Amino acid sequence: MSQAEFVVVANRLPVDRVADAEGDDAWRRSPGGLVTALEPVMRKADGAWVGWAGRPGLELEPFEFDGMHLVPVPLSADEVQDYYEGFSNDTIWPLYHDVIAAPRFKRQWWDAYVAVNQRFADAAAKAAADNAIVWVQDYQLQLVPRMLRQARPDLTIGYFHHIPFPAYGLYSQLPWRRQVLEGLLGADVIGFQRVADAGNFARAVRRQLRYETKASGIAVPDGEGGTRTALAKAFPISIDADSYIELAQRPEIQARAAEIRESLGNPSKILLGVDRLDYTKGIRHRMKAFGELLQDGRVSVDDVTLVQVASPSRERVDAYVQLRDEIELTVGRINGDYDTMGHTAIRYLHQAYPREEMVALYLAADVMLVTALRDGMNLVAKEYVASRVDNRGVLVLSEFAGAADELGSAILVNPHDIDGLKDAIMRAIEMPGSEQGRRMRALRRRVREHDVEDWSQDFLDALAVFHRGATAVTA
Repeated sequence: MSQAEFVVVANRLPVDRVADAEGDDAWRRSPGGLVTALEPVMRKADGAWVGWAGRPGLELEPFEFDGMHLVPVPLSADEVQDYYEGFSNDTIWPLYHDVIAAPRFKRQWWDAYVAVNQRFADAAAKAAADNAIVWVQDYQLQLVPRMLRQARPDLTIGYFHHIPFPAYGLYSQLPWRRQVLEGLLGADVIGFQRVADAGNFARAVRRQLRYETKASGIAVPDGEGGTRTALAKAFPISIDADSYIELAQRPEIQARAAEIRESLGNPSKILLGVDRLDYTKGIRHRMKAFGELLQDGRVSVDDVTLVQVASPSRERVDAYVQLRDEIELTVGRINGDYDTMGHTAIRYLHQAYPREEMVALYLAADVMLVTALRDGMNLVAKEYVASRVDNRGVLVLSEFAGAADELGSAILVNPHDIDGLKDAIMRAIEMPGSEQGRRMRALRRRVREHDVEDWSQDFLDALAVFHRGATAVTA
């Protein structure tokens, strides 16, 4: 395969391995905003995507799929356990989400993380042409930028951090805090979801490495006695809004939304939560608030139903097993106390659904509850807004989700304040149509004006300033 002018490095390839009609292995494009955002760039630049194929022990040669060059990186079953489930999701994830669950620090996990990051960096270095642009994605690969810079100083390197970056008092717990900061500073541009995250990163760099920071610039030693400037700033990610609008306007999806309401007994109001089953999402807080509203008599099961979609997540990590048990016990208790023959208090769905079904759910729901305790962005909030082509519906949004910085016309809540959350839910249920319309139009304007294509272009424009080649990549 020829070397690429533009290389994306992510934990996963943008395809899933599935069985075809004959039962043989085949590839299917993965759902998700990142693939949607970067596919046009990949096509235009004849780009390559470096990532894991999703199965341990799978050794594959680079291949072409749907106009993209894909470069698989193999992981053993032990590496999946130590690098991915261990360090990425049982150390970094809880630490960076404000220690909602206790992170675990294991040297064996760290060693696997270093080894796997080196393998990704080697694959990217091999795939990249002279003076290419390389864009590294997310917390599983924080060491790759520096490893790449050491191997290929000709490259222009970007890194985007999709999850929060914690305050220094929390970050400083990480035994390998210096190595991670140095790894990230291998990039020319380090992107974050929120201004606060970029600020937390800059403070950690000042405290740990004593590098000078000014505005969004960080002076990084170049190894030759001088310094270079790395840019660390916010680039809030978004969604492909037009695709949600198009789906929401389809008659069959609007009919499916009416079916959903009917199947729930046509309640006056449907509340909706859509999350990965994760302790950062505030699902327990949401259910506690709803259960107390039923207990207080402020809502009736005949009139109000909560639909909770909780897609399976990290089912081999202990904290997630425990979370699922707690949530399902809570659902059972509330439904046992308040269900009638005709109405269910909480319709709980531990499944993932295709986008068409999700848009139908968004159209069916009168109130969207996004009660994350900490979230880099939360694209579900934006998906709900984009889908509401009728300019109705109410978004209740945690102030601890990155989306709160942009979606100020939502009802903003502190999910830890259960009384405040209950009042916010009641305010949403009782909101007049005129106020719903005013708020939703403002929310939809923001989501449509700043979509995922704008996000990728903003980042690539910043990266182009550093580009050592003749031409910059554009979306």
